[in-house]
Amino acid sequence: MPDFSRLDWPALDRLRATFLADAASRATPYWQNHDTLAAYDATYAERIGWKWDALLAELRTRAWTPPSGTVLLDWGCGSGVASRRVLAAFGPAHFTGLHLHDHATEAVAFAATRARAGFPALPLLDAPALRLSGASFTLVVSHVLNELPPEARAELLTLAASAACVLWVEPGTHADSRALAVVRDGFRTTHRLVAPCTHCETCPLFAGANERDWCHFFAAPPAGVQNDSDWVRFAHRAGIDLRSQAYSCLVLDKRSSPALFPPLPPSPEGLQAVRVLGRPEVFKPYARLLACAADGLHFVELSKRTDPALVKRLAKDPPLALYALAREGKQATHLTPLFDSPVAEPMREEKAFNAL
Repeated sequence: MPDFSRLDWPALDRLRATFLADAASRATPYWQNHDTLAAYDATYAERIGWKWDALLAELRTRAWTPPSGTVLLDWGCGSGVASRRVLAAFGPAHFTGLHLHDHATEAVAFAATRARAGFPALPLLDAPALRLSGASFTLVVSHVLNELPPEARAELLTLAASAACVLWVEPGTHADSRALAVVRDGFRTTHRLVAPCTHCETCPLFAGANERDWCHFFAAPPAGVQNDSDWVRFAHRAGIDLRSQAYSCLVLDKRSSPALFPPLPPSPEGLQAVRVLGRPEVFKPYARLLACAADGLHFVELSKRTDPALVKRLAKDPPLALYALAREGKQATHLTPLFDSPVAEPMREEKAFNAL
């Protein structure tokens, strides 16, 4: 746990005001000094880390890893929490180096210090060294889309197109999720879709009937956070809910076909692979879910008579949100988890490779 007694609380208050401001009106740089970055890294960035933990746990469950021998490039690194989580999940030996990029030199310096402390054997590469090496790279992007002007977004997408793979997490808001879905559609014919999709058709969010929907998921905090007085104080001051963190995500790679990453276990005839978006609504007689499939978005209801154990589980201990579905109209006649593992407990960096 971070040492909240040493946090710069006024700095956190300034950051909150900045985050709540319209992106076009953010004239003050986020990172005024080291203490601001340290306060952010221990609080706001740690919550972002829980989102990365959830995505990375899914990828490990599905036996996916980034291509080995690539450079890890953290674009818009901030305090570096995203790349540290990726290094903790797959191991520093999986990568040949780390390059940190941010418009703020203070952020790059802070992220580099944290990376050196956690992964001392991993080379840190500057931009000229990365270009000269000609190495393939794994691109990590976290919480940037709502801040990028058009030219910067175009630059990022060009970079993503040349990456060996892309791991991207954004806030789980309606606007940010749909913006990431636009990115997804731009790459669906040139890259393999690893997550979150079970299909490579045009994203169904953009059908007229689905304007209110968005592709998002929820990451749980580590055990004990909700009862920790320091975290509760921070949550109250920041106006956030610690029970879960909404996020959207996109994982792509350039490996050979198929267009989707296996293994999605083969579904018996008549079933289709779906991703459940958001959080299931569980009522006394049934559960209601929004399922994304190749033929569109479907609100389906799973009756307790059909599968009482799964309906009960959806209320408190949902499995990974990938299912085999059969339905008649809005009624699910069959719903089976493709991976019978619960939503994973967030992985603390200090438990893996002593990253903190």
